[in-house]
Amino acid sequence: MVKFLYDGGHDRVAVSVDARSVALSSLPQHLASLKAMGAEATVLFLEASADTLLRRFSETRRSHPLAGAELTLSEAIERERALLAGVAELGHRIDTSGLQPKVLRNWIKELLGQGEGTLTLLFESFAFRDGIPLDADWVVDARMLPNPHYQPGLATLTGRDAPVIDFLEREEKVRAFLDDLRDFLGRWLPDVRRDNRNYLTVAIGCTGGRHRSVYLAERLAKSFGADWRVLVRHRGLAGLADAAGE
Repeated sequence: MVKFLYDGGHDRVAVSVDARSVALSSLPQHLASLKAMGAEATVLFLEASADTLLRRFSETRRSHPLAGAELTLSEAIERERALLAGVAELGHRIDTSGLQPKVLRNWIKELLGQGEGTLTLLFESFAFRDGIPLDADWVVDARMLPNPHYQPGLATLTGRDAPVIDFLEREEKVRAFLDDLRDFLGRWLPDVRRDNRNYLTVAIGCTGGRHRSVYLAERLAKSFGADWRVLVRHRGLAGLADAAGE
């Protein structure tokens, strides 16, 4: 099939797989075969929290493919999660909870545009009040750092704005925390790559996901961008029009 598509001039093909696929258990072997043939295969695993999935099915009035006489919607979602558990680690996981379709589309475009051959490092800021992103590999808690939200004139700004950056960079604890993160990542990222990992998501959280976590994600991306393929995502800013660049 791959040769047939290639001979027909199709050099980029997307295939969707869900829990109903009879070939789900053999997916790792199929991916290995593609690699052996010299074909690049990138796996994106889209997931969402149970509450989000329940709301989506309710809003669209669609039935879950596994639901029926024997399973309720909640049970079907958990059954699907169990069936797909082995697939999640085959590629890059994206938690779509709370994401607008346009934001998700842009994230996927950025990810697929990164090419191949090395580790793609993603720094993702988030708000702890919204829950830890499901796609996080490593989670960093920045809530103990000084909070710009309580400083006059800074509450409505973000960690990308100069006044917030200036405030955080004046704080010794913030500088020390950032240095520690750089040292930790610099020490262990080579080992992650040697473990044949293609993607690593470092999720950095603060209370509201707009100041400290955004600042740290941006600074870490800048620090490691010269040596690694880097992407930055800000879940707390994703709904702020297109000015946030998402």
